[in-house]
Amino acid sequence: MAQPLKRSNKAGLPPGSLVYLGEAGAGRPVVTLIEYDADNYREEQLASAAQISATSGKTLWLDVHGLNEPQLLEEIGKRFSLHPLVLEDILNTDQRPKVEDYSAYLFFVAKIFEYNATNQAITTDQVSIVLGQGFVLTFQEKPTGTFTSLRERLKNSKGQIRKQGADYIAYSLLDAIVDRYFASLEALAEKAEALEGEVVARPTQKLLRELHGIRRQTLFLRRAVWPLREVVSSLARGESTLFNRDTLPFLRDVYDHTVYVIESLDAIRDLIAGLMDIFVTSLSNRINLQIRLLTVITTIFMPLTLLTGISGMNFKHMPFLEWEGGFYLLMGFMLAITLGLLIVFWRIRWLR
Repeated sequence: MAQPLKRSNKAGLPPGSLVYLGEAGAGRPVVTLIEYDADNYREEQLASAAQISATSGKTLWLDVHGLNEPQLLEEIGKRFSLHPLVLEDILNTDQRPKVEDYSAYLFFVAKIFEYNATNQAITTDQVSIVLGQGFVLTFQEKPTGTFTSLRERLKNSKGQIRKQGADYIAYSLLDAIVDRYFASLEALAEKAEALEGEVVARPTQKLLRELHGIRRQTLFLRRAVWPLREVVSSLARGESTLFNRDTLPFLRDVYDHTVYVIESLDAIRDLIAGLMDIFVTSLSNRINLQIRLLTVITTIFMPLTLLTGISGMNFKHMPFLEWEGGFYLLMGFMLAITLGLLIVFWRIRWLR
């Protein structure tokens, strides 16, 4: 994987300096312009922000994939009168989800998560959204396909989406992001439940690493969803005039989904904590069983070792030393001791 650039690269620079902090070696940016109203729809890829024309009353959605050319972001910022700090936050791809009101427009940040079933890892991408009067801007490092279904709905004019304004597009973007969380959430839940039976049966080091991996991924998701809940809650309260009252119930529905995701992540986290406790208990129980078995073997051989040690002493006069049946008597005595100890251990349930 490409290594992300570090914040130390911005040390000493003034606020608002446009420095890309993301994956090094990313491809050229792709700028897609979508312009529509109730009867018309137009979609095209642009080479520069200068190609963005006046909307003539139509709703505009500008989608940018690739942030490694700050000059392009600067052109878009000039075209839509964005604050330099907004552009700086867009280029810093490790932002915490947040919402900021700049009066003329809203700027909010969210995280997209995708579960890779092949390597059982969760990848993330930052989405920066700017909502203004009649336009929406979205910025991502790479195309994730999260908004493909939304584009199709706009293109095919399904439902009432073409008749709604830019605020409804912003809601739909947040809804698509939160819906994407459910795939990762279900994958983690299924993986945790699958490990539940193995914890008692075979508590191995590999299983412990898998439990730690799920716990780390759960905390990773929760750190992104928790502040997003505050973002959606702030938008759903209708504090900004950029969201129509008709859109607020939909935002409250997204808020309910974020709460559900957080509660589910907490449940998975508690399940993993319980499984780790069971793992430690099962491992201790297995160690106790092994020690008990070694104790049984040691206890059986202690009297046998004593007898062989005594009979092997180099004295001239010893009982049964010259008797031809002495060896068999000693072997029978040792066998009787062994059988007697085995019976005792069986009755106290140390051998079953």
